[in-house]
Amino acid sequence: ISTIEKDEINAEDCTDLVSELEDEASIRCVQNLLSYLKLTQKRSFSHLQKAQAYQSEFYLSMNYETKRNLELTTTIRANQKHGSLFWFLDETQTAMGGRLLKQWLEKPLVLEGAIQKRHALVETLNQHYFERTDFIETLKRVYDLERIVGKVSFGTANARDLLQLKQTLGQVPIFKSIVDSLDSEEWSALGENLFDIPELYDLIDRAIDEDAPLTISDGNIIRSGYNATLDTYLDTMKHGKEWIAQLQQQEREQTGISSLKISFNKVFGYYIEVTKSNLSKLDSSRYERKQTLANAERFITPELKEKETLILEAEEKSSALEYQLFVEVREQVKHYTAQLQQLAKTVATIDVLQAFSVVSERYHLVKPTISMKNRRLWIEDGRHPVVEKVMGQSTYVPNSISMSPEEHILLITGPNMSGKSTYMRQLALCVILAQIGCFVPAKSATIPVFTKIFTRIGAADDLISGQSTFMVEMMETNHALRNADETSLLLFDEIGRGTATYDGMALAEAIITYIHEHLTAKVLFSTHYHELTRLSEKYADLRNVHVGVVEENGEVVFLHKVLEGPADKSYGIHVAKLAGLPRELLENASTILNHLEAKGAASDNSTFVEQVSLFEEERESMPEWVHELKGLNLMSMTPMDAMNILYKWQQMEKGE
Repeated sequence: ISTIEKDEINAEDCTDLVSELEDEASIRCVQNLLSYLKLTQKRSFSHLQKAQAYQSEFYLSMNYETKRNLELTTTIRANQKHGSLFWFLDETQTAMGGRLLKQWLEKPLVLEGAIQKRHALVETLNQHYFERTDFIETLKRVYDLERIVGKVSFGTANARDLLQLKQTLGQVPIFKSIVDSLDSEEWSALGENLFDIPELYDLIDRAIDEDAPLTISDGNIIRSGYNATLDTYLDTMKHGKEWIAQLQQQEREQTGISSLKISFNKVFGYYIEVTKSNLSKLDSSRYERKQTLANAERFITPELKEKETLILEAEEKSSALEYQLFVEVREQVKHYTAQLQQLAKTVATIDVLQAFSVVSERYHLVKPTISMKNRRLWIEDGRHPVVEKVMGQSTYVPNSISMSPEEHILLITGPNMSGKSTYMRQLALCVILAQIGCFVPAKSATIPVFTKIFTRIGAADDLISGQSTFMVEMMETNHALRNADETSLLLFDEIGRGTATYDGMALAEAIITYIHEHLTAKVLFSTHYHELTRLSEKYADLRNVHVGVVEENGEVVFLHKVLEGPADKSYGIHVAKLAGLPRELLENASTILNHLEAKGAASDNSTFVEQVSLFEEERESMPEWVHELKGLNLMSMTPMDAMNILYKWQQMEKGE
C-alpha cells in the first residue's frame, strides 16, 4: 500500500464510500485499502456499500477461544457445522439467510431494545403459522441476490444470473403481501425495505430469453422483439436455414440421390456431401469439389455459396449485437445496486427470523425476559439445544439455574461425565440465543443482558507457540479476570487441573477469592477440589451446586441433574470402569484410593512421585551445578563453551 500514488489513494469514487466515517485515520485506511484493491484486482467496486465504523459496544464480546469452546459455528473435534449451534438453528432457505445467521451468532446484540424487537418479530411469526409457511415457500424461489449483485458489478454476470434476479424480484410483491397480513408494527417497519423494482423486472423480462445459455457469446440471449435490427438478423438466419433445408430436398430430387445431404462446419462452411458410389449421378458443371473423404466427396454450388454468405454474415452480426445488448442491460442493472443490496439484506433477515420461529416451535423454546438493569438470572428447566437435538427430547434431562442479583459465583462439583461442562455451556448458549433474538430452550427464562462472555473450558496445548495446557489455562483465566465487568459471564471449568494437586487447589481458591473481592460478574466455576465448597461459608455471593449421582451395589448411575449443595465424591474410578479399563487395573486403583483415604494423603512410602510445586521454595540441597547454571550468561557463550560446561557437570554427577 505504501507504493500507491497519492492521486490514486484520493480516487474520486472513494469519497462516497467513506462519507459516514468521521475519524480521519479510518477514512485514510479505507481509501488506502480501496486503492490497493483497485490496483490488484483491476475491476469495478461499484457494488461496495459505504464503510461503517464497527462499534463493538453494540455487540456481545467473545474472543476466538470462547466462540470455539461454545461451538457456535463449528464443532471442536471435527471442525464441522454438524453438532454446532449454527447447525441447530439453520432452517434458513437461502444462502443469504445462512450467511446472516452466522454473522448474528458471531455478534449477538447487547442493546435491550434491539433484542426485544427481534423477539417480537419471532413471536409474531409463531402466532401466524400460515404466513410463516408462505414466507418459507416464497424464500425457496429466491436466489442469492448478494452474489448476483456482486457479479453484475464485476461484469461477470451471465444471462442466467439476470433471469435469477428477475425471478427473485418477482417474489417481492409476495413478501410485501405477507408482511401486510401480519398486521405487526415491527414487521411493517422491516417491510419498508422490501424494495419493489418493477422497471428492472420489466427490463430483464423484455430483454433476456428464458432459455438463454450460460455463455453470453454464443447468442440466443436476447428475447425476440427487444431490438428491431437483431430481429432482422435472426429472421435472415431462420429463413436462410429453411432455404437450405428446401435446397437439400431439391438436390435429392434432381440427382436421384436420397442420401445426399447439406451440412455445415466451421472450416468449409455449408457443403453438399455425396457418397462415392453416387458421384456419377452429379452434373460436374454445377458442383465444385471442396473436400475428398474416404467414402464421400463434398461440393458447393454458386447458389449455396451465396446463401451461406448471407447466413454467416447475419450470424456474425447478430452474435456481436446480442453481446452488446446484453452488456447494456447488465450496465442498467448495475444502477440498482444499492436498492438490490438493501433488498438482499431484508430478505436474508426475514429468512433468519422464520428459521428462529421454526426452531422455537419445533423444540419448544420460550421467549425470554431480558433486562440490562435487573441482574437476576433464572432459567427454569433449561436445556443444551444441540445435545437435546442429538439425544431427543424424551431422554434429555433439563436443569434449572438461578442466581440472584447478589449471587455472583456458582461453584459446581460432581464426577466426570456427569454433565458439569454441558450445564455451563447450556447457560452460555441460552444467553447467546436470547441476545441474537431467538427464543431459548427452557420452560421460562429471565436473563440479564451480558456484554462479555469468557470461557476456560477443556484442555488444549498451544504447540506452535510452545505453551502447555496449564499455561494456556492461566493465560485465558488472566484475560477473563482482567477484562470482566459487572455485565460479564465467566465460565471456568476445572481450573488448576493442569498442575500439582495443591498448586491447583491453591490457585482455584485464590481465583474465587479474587472474583469475590474484585468482580461482580456472573461466574460458573466447576471443580474437582471438594475442599473449595467450604468457601460458601465465607462468601455470601457464592453458592454450591452439584450434579447428582446414585450408587447402588457398587454401580454408579449419573442422574445429570443439578442439585443444591456440594458433591461428596468424584467417582473417578467408576468413570474409568465405564471407559472399559482392565479389571485388574481398576481393582488396584480402588486399593490405592482406600489407602490414600485412610492416610489422608500420600505418605513417604507411597508409590507416587511427588510433583514439584509452583510455589515451593528453592531447596538448600540443590546440586552445585544448578547454582552455576543460574549464573551463566548464555548469550555470550559459544557452542564449544557450552559443551565443555555440560561435560564438566556430567563428570561431577558421575562422581569422577
